[in-house]
Amino acid sequence: MPQPARLRATLGAAEEILGGLARRSAPRDVTIGEAPAADASHPDVVAHRALRRAVFVDEQGLFGGSTARMGAGDLDDTDDDPRAVVLLARDGDGTPLGGVRLGPARPGEPDLGWWTGSRLAVSVGGRRRAGVRVGAALVRAAVARAEAAGVLRFEADVQAVNGPLFTRLGWETVRAVDVPGAPDVPHLRMRHPMDRVQRLVDATKSPLGDLVAGLTPPGFVGDDGAPVPGSDVVAACDAILPAMVERDPEWAGWCGVLVNVNDLAAMGARPVGLLDAVGGRDASSVARVLRGLRAAADAYGVPVLGGHTTVDVPASLAVTALGTTPTPVPAGGGRVGHAVRLTADLDGAWRPGYTGRQFDTTSRRRPEDLRAMVNALGPDAAVRPAAAKDVSMAGLVGTLGMLAEASGTGAVLDVAAVPRPGGVGVADWFTCFPGFGLLTTDEPGAPLPAAGPAIGAVCGALTDTPGVSLRWPDGETTTAVAGPVTGLGPATAPERTT
Repeated sequence: MPQPARLRATLGAAEEILGGLARRSAPRDVTIGEAPAADASHPDVVAHRALRRAVFVDEQGLFGGSTARMGAGDLDDTDDDPRAVVLLARDGDGTPLGGVRLGPARPGEPDLGWWTGSRLAVSVGGRRRAGVRVGAALVRAAVARAEAAGVLRFEADVQAVNGPLFTRLGWETVRAVDVPGAPDVPHLRMRHPMDRVQRLVDATKSPLGDLVAGLTPPGFVGDDGAPVPGSDVVAACDAILPAMVERDPEWAGWCGVLVNVNDLAAMGARPVGLLDAVGGRDASSVARVLRGLRAAADAYGVPVLGGHTTVDVPASLAVTALGTTPTPVPAGGGRVGHAVRLTADLDGAWRPGYTGRQFDTTSRRRPEDLRAMVNALGPDAAVRPAAAKDVSMAGLVGTLGMLAEASGTGAVLDVAAVPRPGGVGVADWFTCFPGFGLLTTDEPGAPLPAAGPAIGAVCGALTDTPGVSLRWPDGETTTAVAGPVTGLGPATAPERTT
């Protein structure tokens, strides 16, 4: 449907103000640089602050207009935050065309991965510059920079007249807001969807529904181990990525044990033995894998019972672990209203070569500490939660989504309440594989598992809305996982013996 002439004129003017409308073709020689927002002497920050004053104070009469103190009219706490950055667009000859600022939503407080963009300003010359939509380019650059910083919630308070431009760039309107210093100018709070968690889930777990449907026993859909019918044995099996076996064989061997005993831990089973299947290009490669596997087996006190070894083949490693418990803990035992708890070992560091993906705590732990963690839900433990899963390749949020899916529920995770190692960003922690991380659910007020040096906290709840939402300190929620993770569906209630 054709737009009314007045609306077309309004949108055209708004887009021109943000440099969002190219009038004619020309070489694309615009560059965008970055500078710390708090560095008032940096040429890009100086240029951006001058642009802001020219557009918001002098041209639009905001932030006190002509009565504003020179150079301070639209400055705020974000300008002093050492984590905030300025992105400045310059023409080929170095002329500033426009800029935008972004950083943590709450300056001076811990960075939870919640950032805002602000002070998007384009010069008069930049608005009429042909060939590049300067404002749109800056918005896209801000989103990319936020994603690189591990931001999981990214918002901006936008003048309402510019809302359509942001919408076309993929932003969503949250609500109308009042902006300090601009009381008479309608603004919209807009949010850009940040899909880092969803991408990880889609890459690691979404194919499972079609691949393994019907292969799991009733009551234990989506579990970390499989109860052996007619016995108290629980079996778990994991393969290590071939690239990891090739690149870091000792660590691969260690992880072959680690991931399996963690699986047994989530089932409440006591580890009793391991079987390995290892292959490599030569005997030396295989020996390095087995060296790491033996070291981990000794540390956890779980004997290697046997296996299969092959040389002159591509690198490979799969380990099966056996444990025992008369009452396995299901992943699908959660119910709406249950509290979500995370028990995790926070004393570690990124594994060299796997920053942001593998957080290593186990290789430096004493054997007694490792054994205390994997027996947190074991047959002799004082606590047996309703549901449990260990944090796996899908990360903390994706694993919570799997537990919720098996339980026939959804989940909400309180971002600020999640135990997290110092110096580790929220997005990395929510998507990495930790050395030991155990998610459990139970009635509110139920005791947390005791897991040696691991730290536990209530950090969410199971809900009746599918998927996983993140709840932020201001009470807002954002979607991290939209709907089921695996497609396997909920587990049926396992039969109980009395």
